[in-house]
Amino acid sequence: MGRLDGKTAIVTGAGRGLGKGIALELAKEGAKVVVADMAPAEDVVEIIREAGGEAASFCVNVSVQKEVQDLVAFAVERFGTLDIMVNNAGINRDGMLHKMTAENWDLVIAVDLTGTFYGTQEAIRYMRPRESGRIINISSGSWLGNIGQANYAAAKAGVVGLTKTAARENAKKGITCNVICPGFIETDMTVKLKEVNGGAAWDSMVSRVPVGYAGKPSDVGRLAAFLASDDAAYITSEVINCGGGMIV
Repeated sequence: MGRLDGKTAIVTGAGRGLGKGIALELAKEGAKVVVADMAPAEDVVEIIREAGGEAASFCVNVSVQKEVQDLVAFAVERFGTLDIMVNNAGINRDGMLHKMTAENWDLVIAVDLTGTFYGTQEAIRYMRPRESGRIINISSGSWLGNIGQANYAAAKAGVVGLTKTAARENAKKGITCNVICPGFIETDMTVKLKEVNGGAAWDSMVSRVPVGYAGKPSDVGRLAAFLASDDAAYITSEVINCGGGMIV
């Protein structure tokens, strides 16, 4: 028996990286998972099904409100309910503040912050009448500020404020809303650092992690599974770091 048996979850940006890790861990705990991403993520769905779980793929651009509305409607129609919403989809377009284009500012805000707003809002609209639900939003240690990431930091700080507000507004409706801030996690994107300067860039990042190694998507996924479970029913409005001590 899994902690999430009988529950339905949506995970955005679940085609790879962190989102994939989260989707797989929720499925391991028994959740039926809608694997949402810009492109079909049938490979992730197949992994879940081969392990005996239930999953479905859905293509969505989280920066478009109607598409997010359709995503929630699909989850409810396919699996009968929506209990867990994980807003993970995000992009970065790094650059120093004085060189950053308006286009790159707008794009990151649209996906990382507005997309999280749409996902949170649509899920809560469904969950409030049922007086039950879990919202888990993925931010970053960069919400505290990071060189070359004014757009990303602003978006991820906004995610924190949005989530804390949602938590306060919906606590008496049985809905918890929490933020996970991953640290340096080994994904398709970060492993490319092993090819930079003979691996020096990768080693530099790992050296900043007190536990001495990069995290895995499953590390974040297990935290998400806990927050989605009844074991975390009294935890809301929290910002929880998952970074091996990197985020202070």
